[in-house]
Order: sequence, then C-alpha cells, then structure tokens
Amino acid sequence: MTPQDGRRPRARLNRNLVLRAAITLADATGLESLTMRKLGVELGVEAMSLYNHVANKDDLLDGMIDSVFSEIALPPEGADWISSMRGRAISAREVLARHPWATGLMGSRTTPGPATLRHHDAVIGTLRTAGFSVAMAAHAFSAVDSYLYGFALQEASLPFDTPEDTAAVAQTILSQFSSGKYPHLTELAIEHVLQPGYAYRDEFEFGLDLILEGLERSRTTG
Repeated sequence: MTPQDGRRPRARLNRNLVLRAAITLADATGLESLTMRKLGVELGVEAMSLYNHVANKDDLLDGMIDSVFSEIALPPEGADWISSMRGRAISAREVLARHPWATGLMGSRTTPGPATLRHHDAVIGTLRTAGFSVAMAAHAFSAVDSYLYGFALQEASLPFDTPEDTAAVAQTILSQFSSGKYPHLTELAIEHVLQPGYAYRDEFEFGLDLILEGLERSRTTG
C-alpha cells in the first residue's frame, strides 16, 4: 500500500541493501566519511538498526570489499591464460576506478567473503591450468596485482579525470617554466599527453601486456 503522503514505501532493509548504500556513500564522499550514523541517514533508519545486518564497522568493510570483488569479471573457462588474465585485470582496473576507496583495502581483509575467495581461486586456477607451477602461479598473481593496484592508486591520485582536464593541467604546468628549460618533459606533454584522445587509463594495458609477455616467457622456459 502506498502511503497517503505519496512517498514510495521503503524497501525492507537487508544486508545487501546496507552494503550497496555504504558503497554508494563511499563512492560519493570517500571512505573516511563513512560512519554508521551517516549510513543510517542514507537508508532512513536509526544507526543501531544497521547492526541487525552487519556486526560492526569491520564486518561492513568486509562486505563492501566482497561486493566490489563480485563486480570484477572472472577469467572465463577454456580461454587462453593471457587473454583471461588480461581481461580480468582490465575489468578490475575499471571496477577500482568506480570505487577508488577500495584499492587500498582489497588485500587487507582478514575475513574475505565468498566473492573474494571465488575470484582468487579462479585466477589461480587459470594460471595452474596454463601450466604454471604453484610457486610460479603465486609469482604471476603477485606481479599482475601489484601492478594493478599500484596503477589504480596512481590513477586515483591524478589531478585530472577527462582529456580536457588533462590538457588544462599540462598547459598550466608548461606555462610555469620558460621554453627549452625542460625539453624532455615538454616533448612528452606536447607529443603524447596533449594529443587528441589521450587518456591516462590507456597506459595501463601497455604495462599489463609487458608483464603478461614476461610471464609467458617464464612459463615456457621455466
């Protein structure tokens, strides 16, 4: 039944709704601003009622990170390992770009949820099926994810988001020094960064391919 004031009835609260609201709040204002009180306001409930669905703040963060992991595409079965790992890494970077607050937490949770465990198991399984030894699978997983999370952190810290922002920042930097003072920096800005269509995120795939090619050489010669 619709209330007489015309408002839509509020959905019955559950853990998934709490987690999605927390993620939306963190996306909009940053993780440091996420409190149980603010989350309660967002959901239109008293903060204490949230504890019927999450045990505490750590449980909330565990659930949020597990939800973020569930957004990352799993390596498909039957595909070659390079395209599988490449697609998974690109998907992960895109997910972390949507949820930049999550990057520093992805490997920090001591009670990972089912989506997190399923994700890690699928990645390791892809590498093992491709012929990587247990040790080499661990090395490969670490190498790819170190690059992935490092790139995501750097991307999130950049003072620009769009090509227009990038061009404006580059022009501002260039205008602060006289012509010829930093020739290599100027050359990079003019011939690469300021070119039409440049986006920093495109740098990710170049580095990723170098890592995957190196791992392939180690796999076949090891």
